[in-house]
Amino acid sequence: MSASASARCPALLIAAPASGQGKTTVTAALARLHVRRGLEVRVFKCGPDFLDPHWHQLASGAPVHQLDLWMTGQADCVRRLHAAAQEADLILIEGVMGLFDGDPSAADLARRFGVPVLGVVDASAMAGTFGALAFGLQHYRPGLPWAGVLANRVGSARHAGMLQAGLREPQDWLGALMRVSSGTDMGTARTAGALLPERHLGLVAAHELRDSQQRLDAAADALAATPLGQMTAQDLQRWAVDFPAPAHTDAVPGLLAGRTVAVARDAAFCFIYTANVQCLTQMGARVVFFSPLHDAALPECDAVWLPGGYPELHTAPIAANTGMQASLRAHVAAGKPLWAECGGMMALFESITLADGSMAPLWGLLPGRVTMQKRLAALGPQQLDVAGHTLRGHTFHYSTSDSSATVVARTTRPDEAPAPDSGEVLYQQGSIHASYFHAWFPSSPEAVAHLLGAVPV
Repeated sequence: MSASASARCPALLIAAPASGQGKTTVTAALARLHVRRGLEVRVFKCGPDFLDPHWHQLASGAPVHQLDLWMTGQADCVRRLHAAAQEADLILIEGVMGLFDGDPSAADLARRFGVPVLGVVDASAMAGTFGALAFGLQHYRPGLPWAGVLANRVGSARHAGMLQAGLREPQDWLGALMRVSSGTDMGTARTAGALLPERHLGLVAAHELRDSQQRLDAAADALAATPLGQMTAQDLQRWAVDFPAPAHTDAVPGLLAGRTVAVARDAAFCFIYTANVQCLTQMGARVVFFSPLHDAALPECDAVWLPGGYPELHTAPIAANTGMQASLRAHVAAGKPLWAECGGMMALFESITLADGSMAPLWGLLPGRVTMQKRLAALGPQQLDVAGHTLRGHTFHYSTSDSSATVVARTTRPDEAPAPDSGEVLYQQGSIHASYFHAWFPSSPEAVAHLLGAVPV
């Protein structure tokens, strides 16, 4: 196929009226089901999210990337979808929050690329209203491509019949997924038996559960009994989309050529966009991974990236790993750069006060402390100016920080001017730069190069 030609592939955007309806489980189950049938499936996540992609990658056997018309940009979406369509038999895109939530929303992405929307609705407490809700999802935004609707957490075959009867268009019915009386269901409710269990930042990552594959297979088996799950590869062609070829784009500048970047990656530091690691490599860096929980020291490197994750769940091993703490101190004392975001930054403080009120020591490379909250402290898209270059990304955290470290910048929301007391702060302490801000590296390789020391900030 010519690089300038469009690529055609069946595609679905799995969306819902709100969060918690079961769209992550349905997306992963659909991917797993068709992979078991021998199809090549590529899965994307709409909007910023670190946790759902773990499940989708396990289900599809392929890397999962984000699609966001603002954070990653339209050109990046075009490139990734066209590349996926050239090699896949099916493309699945999981939406974010509700179908029309956010600006841009999942609906905006579906309209931009002509991807049919599969609505997933928690129907556990409704009957005829299911049809009204499905009708509203389909027709609220004119021109929205539509595939149909799947009822989730359905109580019985009779209940499913009532839901199906409420639809104005019979062909919109793609089936019902039953609620299991033991508490295990096809959604993501916070129950002990949920197929894809949750905690305070979202789903438990697939690699943290020993039975992740069995959970996916159970979800795929349930989906296989629905009209949606019984569709063959030929049937899926009704949702084929022509994805345009990308325009010519400049190569990523080799600003990290000859440098080694050490990236933390383990249960405590796992919020890593695959595209960020790819960006580092494209910039010429040699990327090496290490575990702050288990390794005694940093690998040989020129710079360190501590991504976000769950340091609050691993305070004892973090504090106990004095070898890693000493290695990080030596790295910073040598003037080598360290970029820490969200959970990575949290681990650098002197102490943390947990949700139960207890306090635990941390590495102490940044002055001050961090305190866990019972509710979200910040959420939403953000951008950060670094030496005249703008990084796009987002914020999502349940803690607050109190530090005497120098504040050198603050993030802003899209299309908003900086304000003295708003946004996420960017701390600097020697060669450390740290923030709650999660950066999307491809949005500005130049800014990333500054944070990782290739160019003085």
